[in-house]
Amino acid sequence: MGVLQLKPTEQVTVDPDRLGALYHQLGEAGAEDVVCRALEELAQRLGQCDRLYRDRDWTKLRKNSRSLIAIAEQIGMGGLARVAKDVTQCLDRGDGIAVAATLSRLIRVGERSLTAVWDLHDVPL
Repeated sequence: MGVLQLKPTEQVTVDPDRLGALYHQLGEAGAEDVVCRALEELAQRLGQCDRLYRDRDWTKLRKNSRSLIAIAEQIGMGGLARVAKDVTQCLDRGDGIAVAATLSRLIRVGERSLTAVWDLHDVPL
């Protein structure tokens, strides 16, 4: 009998209305700057989450997860923000198994969300 390997995938959404509002409020150059900086920050913080988990630095992991929420919401990544909230709640409950599971999901959703925003980047808003 073979070993079954599960490869979970996540459905992600990016709110094009939120991105459109940014472009309307800030103009194209301003919105491009905000979105690019947010994407860079999200990518960096996702990597930090993984490192902080391995280091068992729960306080910094919680702070990092909370910051992901605000950044994700700013550019229309509601799904990513919800999963980051789930990580924070698991940390608050002290549920290590749930932290591991939700953090893995956060990283999957984060990676797919970053790709989704770049894919939307070429779509006129």
